[in-house]
Amino acid sequence: MAGHSKWANIQHRKGKQDEKRSASFSKIAREITVAAKAGGGDPAFNPRLRLAIDKGKQVNMPRDKIDNAVKKGTGELEGVDYIEVRYEGYGIGGAAVIVDCLTDNRTRTVAEVRHAFNKYGGNLGTDGCVAFQFRHCGQLLFAPGTDEGALMEAAIDAGADDVLSNDDGSVEVITPANDYMAVKEALAAAGFTAEYGSVTMKAENETQLAGDEALRMQKLIDVLESLDDVQEVYTSVVIDE
Repeated sequence: MAGHSKWANIQHRKGKQDEKRSASFSKIAREITVAAKAGGGDPAFNPRLRLAIDKGKQVNMPRDKIDNAVKKGTGELEGVDYIEVRYEGYGIGGAAVIVDCLTDNRTRTVAEVRHAFNKYGGNLGTDGCVAFQFRHCGQLLFAPGTDEGALMEAAIDAGADDVLSNDDGSVEVITPANDYMAVKEALAAAGFTAEYGSVTMKAENETQLAGDEALRMQKLIDVLESLDDVQEVYTSVVIDE
């Protein structure tokens, strides 16, 4: 039940995402469209769509943008046909990196991702070179001071896989990927609202970086995340504050 301290890391990452909110609208809209196309436009029967819409709500994405993205996926509005692509590679200090993309031009996307890795000290690897180091799961982070015992009881009742105590006092709830929304809503109903939550690729082992290496790694992550076709960047890195 023990876990590495990550409150500052996730808060820093969330702050970066909030700064890029307008850009994130277009990326989330793309995700909503792909989810609706794959599983239909009703979030009650499409868990992936429900998750994408929830992600939009977390950054205050306007309702009309969400609705239009759904309609593009169901064919009610004209939209672009996106494909899902995953790239894997290594960052500073051999840290594992996964880059998930939605693109209408695979050649453009791989060129941009490869350029970012090469320019900022990483290496683009082959399919499967680092994915085995990650676990696909839901992650909910609760602030330091949360009643861990009560949260653990509620989380187990809700179907969570694990509850981790971090060194900084924050508490992390890990869920099966498909049960993330159900667990999140059950915990909210029990009075526990997560400060941060997502379905993620969680590194099984973390790579700690500090100083110049940490700055270089953060630059690589920032550049990858800024690419239009990149939806998510997952890494094993924990940056010491």
